[in-house]
Amino acid sequence: MKLSFLLFFLAQALKIASLANSKFKKYIANASVKILIKTEAGSPARLFVFDKGKFYSVSGNTNDYDAALVWKDPNTAFSVMTSKSGDASFKAAAQGKLKVTGMSLYAQWFEDAVKLAL
Repeated sequence: MKLSFLLFFLAQALKIASLANSKFKKYIANASVKILIKTEAGSPARLFVFDKGKFYSVSGNTNDYDAALVWKDPNTAFSVMTSKSGDASFKAAAQGKLKVTGMSLYAQWFEDAVKLAL
């Protein structure tokens, strides 16, 4: 449940940034990227869609993405995603707790976008 709320909050923060943050708006202006964040079990899951300056997000699992961040379980996802450590995601991936499917370049792009938005 905590992860669902975190993903919803992240979607809301990105939506606000897409309207009010000039650096973020510039960063996403030419991007057409779909990022899925989910657990191995498939739920919770949320799709983050960037479409040439527009942003929206939908709840649920899908196969229509450019990159997916697949977490071992909701607790790991929540603790890593809320960590203050800059390399928490890297450590989680090294430990097999996070897998990136699809184009990993888009996953890095998304991480950079989140940093700009927050």
